[in-house]
Amino acid sequence: MAEENKANGPEPKVRYSDEELQEFKAIILEMLEKAKKEYKTLRDVVTHGSSNDIEDTSPTFKVMEEGASTLSKEEAGALAQRQYKFIQNLEAALVRIENKTYGVCRVTGKLIPKERLRLVPHATLTVEAKEMLNKNK
Repeated sequence: MAEENKANGPEPKVRYSDEELQEFKAIILEMLEKAKKEYKTLRDVVTHGSSNDIEDTSPTFKVMEEGASTLSKEEAGALAQRQYKFIQNLEAALVRIENKTYGVCRVTGKLIPKERLRLVPHATLTVEAKEMLNKNK
């Protein structure tokens, strides 16, 4: 039976090697560190966590400035939520690395190309699977 497989060519790769997983882990850890710093900055904007000014206590009678300040806080809040979700996705990718299931498309079961994982390290779908799912919506 082993000779039959040799005659048909190499079997398709079903997972990334431990060395490849370590490469992806390093990429993810670097991105995670940056994402957490950005999240903290955004959270501080919303809560005035790093500010020693009187912005949140001084009475303001300038409606336009107050409106802009509120909008800015809302935008920062939305960005912080998005960043938090990104952090969760990166942490989930680390779990998949530990389980050795990282880089396997959850729809097709095929390996997600390395180029895609380097750009979007928390990806769980091949581009083809993602397009297929979007067509069905």
